[in-house]
Amino acid sequence: MIKIICVGKIKEKFFVQSIKEYEKRLSKYTKLEIIELPDYNYDVTKTLLEEGKNILSKIKDNDFVVTLEINGKEMDSVMLSEFIDKNLSNNIVFVIGSSNGISSDVKQRSNFSLSFSKLTFPHQLFRILLLEQIYRSFKIINNESYHK
Repeated sequence: MIKIICVGKIKEKFFVQSIKEYEKRLSKYTKLEIIELPDYNYDVTKTLLEEGKNILSKIKDNDFVVTLEINGKEMDSVMLSEFIDKNLSNNIVFVIGSSNGISSDVKQRSNFSLSFSKLTFPHQLFRILLLEQIYRSFKIINNESYHK
């Protein structure tokens, strides 16, 4: 099973439609759960603390947690597919923090820190990028055409 924990809601219809499309495509390969948590508007320290508590409340002891961080390890699509395939015996939980980042408590709980790029992406768009790469990974794992 793959779980994606995200801070913030998707409001734009075209992003929601894209997410639904990848949810449909991924249903062929794995169970997928997307958990949207509220974002807060306190000072950065308090916001990260509250968001961190909410994120950790959705993670089980046996989950394999992957935090998405700008300073994480970068992979290409084939490496990501191998990583997912290797860890599929666990529930893989991807965590997308808020625009303030991810709390130190969540980082400590993380089993792996992953970066898609040194670039900064809008959170709504990044969720779609993550879903697309997970989908691409399953296509690679199953030797199906899609990845080039």
